[in-house]
Amino acid sequence: MQKADIGLIGLAVMGENLILNMESNGYRVACFNRSTEKVDNFMSTRGKGKNFIGCHTVEDLAASLERPRRVMIMVRAGAAVDAVIESLLPHLQEGDIIIDGGNSHYGDTIRRTKALEQQGFLFVGAGVSGGEEGALKGPSIMPGGSKKAWPAVKPIFQDISAKVDDGSPCCEWVGPDGAGHFVKMVHNGIEYGDMQLICEAYHIMSQGLGMTPSEIGETFSEWNKGVLDSYLIEITSEILMKKDDETGQAMVDDILDTAGQKGTGKWTSVAALDLGVAVPQIAEAVFARCLSAVKEERVAASKKLRGPRATFRGDRAKFLGQLHDAVYAAKICSYAQGYQLLRAASDENGWKLNYGEIALMWRGGCIIRAQFLGNIKDAFDKRRKLANLLLDPHFKRVINKVQRPWRTVIREAVKLGIPVPAMGTALNYFDAYRSERLPANVLQAQRDYFGAHTYERIDKPRGEFFHTNWTGEGGSTSASTYTV
Repeated sequence: MQKADIGLIGLAVMGENLILNMESNGYRVACFNRSTEKVDNFMSTRGKGKNFIGCHTVEDLAASLERPRRVMIMVRAGAAVDAVIESLLPHLQEGDIIIDGGNSHYGDTIRRTKALEQQGFLFVGAGVSGGEEGALKGPSIMPGGSKKAWPAVKPIFQDISAKVDDGSPCCEWVGPDGAGHFVKMVHNGIEYGDMQLICEAYHIMSQGLGMTPSEIGETFSEWNKGVLDSYLIEITSEILMKKDDETGQAMVDDILDTAGQKGTGKWTSVAALDLGVAVPQIAEAVFARCLSAVKEERVAASKKLRGPRATFRGDRAKFLGQLHDAVYAAKICSYAQGYQLLRAASDENGWKLNYGEIALMWRGGCIIRAQFLGNIKDAFDKRRKLANLLLDPHFKRVINKVQRPWRTVIREAVKLGIPVPAMGTALNYFDAYRSERLPANVLQAQRDYFGAHTYERIDKPRGEFFHTNWTGEGGSTSASTYTV
């Protein structure tokens, strides 16, 4: 029997669609699922008559593969991935390749890469983005791990990935150990921020301007024809146009306002805290989902806590243009924060990430794909060591142009009592980043006052630390210096 080019374990939505994608690109694929009835069902339905090998055991799967074996795991992140790897190892040989295509934490990928390489195997942690449609028609793939595995998986990954206009695949080697999954995690963090920005624009249009879902959907459709052209704007327009077959009203109005999350936004925020990088917009998007989850508390609070009773009295068409610009400005800040985090992680782990290539990988297939990622790629291609996206000439011009409408929208939202955590935090981030002097001098003085934590002086070289006996009663002993 002809052996398979690659094997896949886990026939849930992403796994099933990925192997259909692989098969349609000319690859023979062996598949296995812990619940073997899923294998049988797939082979008799979507996989019927196609170039698949259905397997009922991990041993059968390994035996059906060409060497070096390439086995892709698409199961829930965490202990399930470790369990699958342990079940596979007895049936593999030195040089075989295990690929984790799930949303695993990058720290787990670092650990698994090291452990498997010590045993003679190769490991790839590949971030895959695009959802069900992307998996089937072409996702963005962000592989990292054992560099020796890349030549063996590159043809398959680049064949099945999305392509940009010039045919370039949205897949390239990211870096060693956990680099691929870290980049995917930051992608998801930016995704949280993008989704929250769109929701805030919807909230302003709905509650502030009194627009219907279909009117808002039409507005998003128009926005999608310009600089805000993106997958998330596009699908939001379609969502708002959709009618409920049962009630006849807008489907979105029948959906409870509580949002779920799988944890990647939280991981991004925690990683930023660990690395000392400011990503407040992404964190606020996570917190917004947390606040949405306390629905009963919010309902009770709405009956007791009062906000402003103002109504919008301006030019609606003009304000919608200002809102468009505010979303664009805040979106730039979200990506700027994400890239700051990528840079810090690359420096910390020695990954040497290629930021232009990452933008290219995100231009197609993935959830945050957007027109302006081309501008981001250009920015980092021109200046690989660009400190912040906001300092790129193109984005600097954009922010200068849209700054006034951005501030107008925030002011109007505050006046109307409509929360804009992501949009407002983006403006706070911009104002803080452009500030030559922040009030942290007072903060550090406070720390030195109560804890003798020392401070630096503006008239002395950086790295020299001082302590003041603020009360006249303390001693001259100081605590450890602070981390900048």
